[in-house]
Amino acid sequence: MTHDYIIIGGGSAGAVLTNRLSEDPKNKVLVLEAGKPDYKWDFRIHMPAALTYLLTGTDYNWSYSSDPEPYMNNRRIAQPRGKVLGGSSCINGMIWIRGNAMDYDKWAGEKGLEKWDYAHCLPYFKRVETRLIGGDDYRGDEGNLKLTTPKCENPLFEAFFNSVQEAGYPLTEDVNGYKQEGFGKFDQTIYNSRRLNAARAYIHPVKHRENLNVVTEAMVLRILFEGKKAVGVEYKKGGKVEQVFAKEIICCGGAINTPQLLQVSGVGNAEHLKSLGIPVVHDLPGVGEDLQDHLEVYVQWACKKPVSMYPALSPWRAPKIGFDWLFRKKGIGATNHFEAGGFIRGNETVEYPNLQFHFLPLAIRYDGTAPSEGHGFQLHVGPMNTDVKGRVKIKSADPLEYPSILFNYLSTEKERKEWCEAIRLSRKIIETEAMSELMGKELSPGAEVQTDEEILDFIAKEGESAYHPSCTCRMGVDPMAVTDPELRVHGVENLRVVDASVFPYITNGNIYSPVMMVAEKAADIILGKKPLEPEYVPFYKKETTT
Repeated sequence: MTHDYIIIGGGSAGAVLTNRLSEDPKNKVLVLEAGKPDYKWDFRIHMPAALTYLLTGTDYNWSYSSDPEPYMNNRRIAQPRGKVLGGSSCINGMIWIRGNAMDYDKWAGEKGLEKWDYAHCLPYFKRVETRLIGGDDYRGDEGNLKLTTPKCENPLFEAFFNSVQEAGYPLTEDVNGYKQEGFGKFDQTIYNSRRLNAARAYIHPVKHRENLNVVTEAMVLRILFEGKKAVGVEYKKGGKVEQVFAKEIICCGGAINTPQLLQVSGVGNAEHLKSLGIPVVHDLPGVGEDLQDHLEVYVQWACKKPVSMYPALSPWRAPKIGFDWLFRKKGIGATNHFEAGGFIRGNETVEYPNLQFHFLPLAIRYDGTAPSEGHGFQLHVGPMNTDVKGRVKIKSADPLEYPSILFNYLSTEKERKEWCEAIRLSRKIIETEAMSELMGKELSPGAEVQTDEEILDFIAKEGESAYHPSCTCRMGVDPMAVTDPELRVHGVENLRVVDASVFPYITNGNIYSPVMMVAEKAADIILGKKPLEPEYVPFYKKETTT
């Protein structure tokens, strides 16, 4: 064996493992990343406000899309995923949300996953981060990833915070701390006015290590097995196909690429693999199943005063925005603009928040288009604890052919009910006295959209992915689980998965933070280190009456 570890994918989780597994000079580590380096000179990667270029471009993006979604007017829904060193942390919205503490207790409720409860995950969340305004019992201050808490200076933010309180919802000091429920500032993975992606935080500081080899533009074609033992991988770089070998193979490709790679390598539903002429290494029917994601829409209003960020969209302003960001480390180029938002319960039957809101002092889509009305603002909203499940399934034995992806958005009664609540509560939050001087007409969906049927029709026409695919190689010990509690792939040897695909359930919010936590925890598991001691701190639960 020429390596101790081969890490497939230098994205968010892969970056953490690259750093941790190579700390011991005795461990020889090879990282294979299909994408390009995260070039220091490319402003699109490093300027926070430039994220639209990355989400809609193809230079650093796999640019997946779903199959026609049967409950979404047969629309194909875009699914950007990072194809670059640093992975999706290079193209995401830079929002740092851990999820609710009860998400992890829900994970631990599954048989065999007791060590994945909140108390056991919390120290690993803290190990990832340095919150620049200071750590506490809930937040880290010595981690690789530095987090900025935004100032929310635009006057629309003050009006928004007053408005949510008038609507009956509390503010919370930290959605990643004691109390997620409520509204507040969203920490950002931005440092010195630049996006701090996972590669910059974890790989670049250690890439000089002699026992570490990071290879970019190296597309892994398949995992190599001897019987049921993973022994290496085959990859293609610059037209040349090579094979490399290691004691352990770790898949960090994410919720789409990882199940695709397992399937083309012979690990998956045996009947499906045989139909494509793929020799079956192990029949594991859960590979690619249980796909979960968050669907969201923009609820937009015109702004009656010229205080929104609309003027920044004018092309002639771009040079000054770029100059201020590059040389003065300030201005609207230095923020992701997702500076505030919150979590609430859409009804009284749910135990903890099931709706997430992002507030933006601008009416704009991910593709950069804005309404013709000019000044505006918007909420991004969507249900979090979805029971909708889809799948990722390869279409051929060709590892370069994109897989079939189906999310099944809007397919359950629960999801449809929560969407109706989400739109109505968005209006409740904004249509207040506190916002009356700023709120103009509702641009989207429009005041004429009122009934459940009209709301669901709007969601079907306008809903977009929040880009949180997960759960396709989920942890567990049941027949449909793919990985065990130590992230080993069931039924084979020397093969693990460490990425969002191992989530038993999708978390309550953006998934970058939980991916990093899983990777930090996985590093200790893989190295056989004593795990960090669980931290049993209190966290907010709604009051119950008996």
